[in-house]
Amino acid sequence: MSQIRIGVIGAGTISRMHFNSYQKNPDAIIVAVCDLNEERAREKADTYQAAKVYTDYKELLADPEIDAVSICTWNNTHAEISIAALRAGKNVLVEKPLCKTVEEALAVEQAVEESGKTLQVGFVRRYASNTRIVRSFMENGSIGEIYYAKASCIRKLGNPGGWFSDIERSGGGPLIDVGVHVIDLCWYLMGRPKVKSISGNTYTKLGNRSNVENLAYYKAADYDAEHNTVEDMANAMIRFENGASLLVDVSFTLHAKEDELTVKLYGDKGGAELEPKLTLITEQHNTILNTTPQINNLSFDFAAGFQDEIDYFIEVCQGTKETLSPVSDGVEMMKILCGVYESSRLGKEIYFD
Repeated sequence: MSQIRIGVIGAGTISRMHFNSYQKNPDAIIVAVCDLNEERAREKADTYQAAKVYTDYKELLADPEIDAVSICTWNNTHAEISIAALRAGKNVLVEKPLCKTVEEALAVEQAVEESGKTLQVGFVRRYASNTRIVRSFMENGSIGEIYYAKASCIRKLGNPGGWFSDIERSGGGPLIDVGVHVIDLCWYLMGRPKVKSISGNTYTKLGNRSNVENLAYYKAADYDAEHNTVEDMANAMIRFENGASLLVDVSFTLHAKEDELTVKLYGDKGGAELEPKLTLITEQHNTILNTTPQINNLSFDFAAGFQDEIDYFIEVCQGTKETLSPVSDGVEMMKILCGVYESSRLGKEIYFD
């Protein structure tokens, strides 16, 4: 099959995972890099042997030698760039979240339909090996109907600052940044049921806690200790039309003893814990069994997960597969995320038609 010629738009931290993964795929070739910061774009182009550098994404999209793009920019630009890329005839891999609002998500979905191209939302955990294993057990009836799931992604100190803490560019804090991963993972494995209602809360009690000493954490390239307009933490109870429910809590900062990442699903025949390490809970011969698979990565491996996602995207571009994370799922996830924020703003449970 022919190589897929790639342009990467946005050369910030997350782009490294895209660049590395494309570089390791023999069917992909990185042709161009675009970033508002020309020096940063040239640095990435030199590192990954890309022939072309742009500072205007519209010029990159006008390049007929580019087949597909990865969009690794601020959240507030995802919709605009995705729509332009689709109209330019490119397949698109856009980092999560799809955008900032449901209205934007619907506009992107319309552009996908009109263009006939594919947009893959960067729900990277769907492509991970432990997710595939759980799905195989589910499809073979070992877990049964999942009626309850719960997930936590707690950082005790982890507001990256910069654009992550600027609601105009990010659209929100930990809910839209890290919460989207665990919410989507649960929703995906639950069979993507239609949402019935959401009761959510967000809190802005602590700020970015830039005063804390003796504890290191990741800081965005444009970190500004004085600016923080996003929530510290969020929690929600999400009810689905099939009767299932999902309980979630996430934070950038919280007076917690330690960071926590847990993802648990409960079915009528068995259960699964994907984090902190994959465990399958089954019942045989009137005995409950906790089963640990013999696999390379019992928890989510960042680099391996991105490689799986990028490899899949290349096959989508070659026409041999359909994406596991289509734009329609991106729309539904924006309804959930925005629903949590709306429920918190109104101080009551909200219902969906």
